[in-house]
Amino acid sequence: MTDASPLIGLARVDGLCWLRPLFGVVWMPVEVNAEVLGGFGSPDEQALSVAIAAGCLAVCGPTPDLPELPELDEGETACIRLALAHTGSSLLLMDERLGRAIATENGLQVTGTAAVIGMARRRGLIPSAKEVFARLHASDFRISAAVIDAILIRVGEK
Repeated sequence: MTDASPLIGLARVDGLCWLRPLFGVVWMPVEVNAEVLGGFGSPDEQALSVAIAAGCLAVCGPTPDLPELPELDEGETACIRLALAHTGSSLLLMDERLGRAIATENGLQVTGTAAVIGMARRRGLIPSAKEVFARLHASDFRISAAVIDAILIRVGEK
């Protein structure tokens, strides 16, 4: 299950194609779909449309009404609600700190854009995580230096 931020970040570095080999089909709530495909025709939207058409991403819903999570946006709330309603194990792709904290408090596993880049490097899907982080940073997508350093150490690039 994915929130918008990891999709946007991965779209900016041509990384949506890594989702299927890493996770199989990745589901996104209808709320996230509406957020990332807002009809502006941006390159991110085009990449996301291609990923949906290729079956890497799929839309799911309807979203349960509970639990109430007023401090989160619609996409984060929908991800957590759907993951909690799912009978099997779920991994959430989510970058926002508060959403990650609330998901973890509810017993959900969470990872983010930086970790996906690290996984892609370890699986040999990309030659350099450092290069991908540089491209992501150049696109104005921000991940803390400490998080990037931790991933680069894990993948042997630092």
